[in-house]
Amino acid sequence: MKDRKRAKKKGGNANGRAAAKIGKAARLAIAKGGTPEKLGRKDYEARLRKLHEELVQVQLWVQKKGLKVCIVFEGRDGAGKGGTIKALTERVSPRIFRVVALPAPSDREKSQMYIQRYIPHLPAAGEVVIFDRSWYNRAGVERVMGFANDEQVRDFLSALPQVEKAIVHSGVILLKYWLEVSPEEQTRRLQDRIDDGRKLWKLSPMDLKSYSRWHDYSRARDDMFKETDTSWAPWYVVPSDDKKRARLNILSHIVRMIPHERTRPEKIVLPKRQKAHGYRAPEYPYKYVPEAKCAPRCHGARTGERAMWRSRDCHQ
Repeated sequence: MKDRKRAKKKGGNANGRAAAKIGKAARLAIAKGGTPEKLGRKDYEARLRKLHEELVQVQLWVQKKGLKVCIVFEGRDGAGKGGTIKALTERVSPRIFRVVALPAPSDREKSQMYIQRYIPHLPAAGEVVIFDRSWYNRAGVERVMGFANDEQVRDFLSALPQVEKAIVHSGVILLKYWLEVSPEEQTRRLQDRIDDGRKLWKLSPMDLKSYSRWHDYSRARDDMFKETDTSWAPWYVVPSDDKKRARLNILSHIVRMIPHERTRPEKIVLPKRQKAHGYRAPEYPYKYVPEAKCAPRCHGARTGERAMWRSRDCHQ
């Protein structure tokens, strides 16, 4: 207990104040219209390509040295967690960079120690595990929506720093990111999910219920930072109204936080193919997938209209 308080004095409280300042600065900048100019697609893709190349180097080093990396993404609905994770994993191996997005707990899991169902997903040597929401559900959605009572939340926040300390002491590089979105941008993104048929799956009944409880989530976030922003497992706050810039900032930070060295790949030369030695392609009646000839209306519009698929239009 003394160790935890001493660490929080040295690093945790400072990190918490820094996080609060970052969030406040971001909100003030948004309110004053002082946000940096949004990145153009070409500039974004050029920077993203360089980061993807460096992430491949990180992957090679993680494999070579048997590093264990755990990355936690948290934030309000519509903060940009999914897009960031997609950008992070787009050009690396899914066997090394493994995404964990657990569903609601089963009745059996509800009877377990709360954090028990997350422990089996922690990384082994040579793995990077990415949590799309994590054990921090108890401090956020479960608290706000009434799935956990006050005592359960207090016990969780009190015990978690030592649990994370044990994780870090086992050799895991633990990175925790909070994506901070403004209420105006969250409204725009959630409305876009309603209007765009491609994004309807992103909107759950729980999202709609939690949308009206902005300040309850703010209080939950503040308490979470206060108790779990430690020197050994600090929170990193990322203003995410500009999704492209947020993704680049996070990926750049991850590359810096995972120690690695660039490896020089050996020169690769494709070998010669064998000769046919009499092989001829058979006259087999292959069933080929036909060319799609869907009219634009078949994909639906962004006006909230549902797509009407008709065989004569889309399956010719």
